[in-house]
Amino acid sequence: MDAELRMIEGKPVLRFERTLRHSPEKVWRVVTDPAEMKHWFPAEVEVDGRKMRFTFPDAAPVDSDGGEGELLESDPPKVFAFRWLNDVLRFEILPREDGCLLVFTAVVTNKLSVGRDAPGWITCLDALVAHADGTTFAAPTEWLSRIEHYVQLFRLDEGTDEPGGVRFVRDLVWAPLDDVWKLLTEGTEDAVPARAAHPGLTPGEVTRSEPPRLLEYEWLQDGEPKGKVRWEFEHVPLQGTTVTLFQENAHGPEALAAWHVHLELFFAATQGEIRCPWPADREEELAQRYAER
Repeated sequence: MDAELRMIEGKPVLRFERTLRHSPEKVWRVVTDPAEMKHWFPAEVEVDGRKMRFTFPDAAPVDSDGGEGELLESDPPKVFAFRWLNDVLRFEILPREDGCLLVFTAVVTNKLSVGRDAPGWITCLDALVAHADGTTFAAPTEWLSRIEHYVQLFRLDEGTDEPGGVRFVRDLVWAPLDDVWKLLTEGTEDAVPARAAHPGLTPGEVTRSEPPRLLEYEWLQDGEPKGKVRWEFEHVPLQGTTVTLFQENAHGPEALAAWHVHLELFFAATQGEIRCPWPADREEELAQRYAER
């Protein structure tokens, strides 16, 4: 079963199901025993009473300190739930004639991150099933297309047309701020970098530059300043990197579609894939979609 995203009491909740051909008791051990969890869970788990601690492997794209958590519910062999930092993970094991159904939900802090959380948890659950079955699991090596699929499925890539202009907020996964800034500016210091404007926009002068977090410049209409474009980057440890893009005094489906495409290309570039030429068909498709909203 694919991932589902639900909003419950204002919080984003990812939901997954897996059917296993094993008894609830066996699956319970695989789900709850730290020695078993190391075969499928993304971090090493230590449990001390109700306190939990998580450590990422050296190969992970984040700091090895995965933070702390708390055991919330343990009802063998039915329900196991715990808090990891600010997220709440819940495993429910339902008996079936030929095994059991595992229902996993993750109440997450940041809705933007579910585009990468979904394929991440799918990989973990596939590894869990393989470990329970005693088979070898090969983790995927290509992540960009998987993340893009869920970003689009959950509409995490859509912009908003606000009174002041159009705005987008996108997750950039774990990309370091210095790397993102270098990618955006390509060494350009005193002019608007080519990657900071889409092909339909005429840039003017840079008005603010605060590496590696903020770039602001004027955009022109008929040769005169019409407003400003602002790129803002933020990195939060154990949560990742985000970009906020705002174009002042720009409105309508065409403006939204152009930046939507631009940010798709920018995100792919942060993951090491440079795409060209400009996908005009994609821009037209998105302009039609925004017009119909």
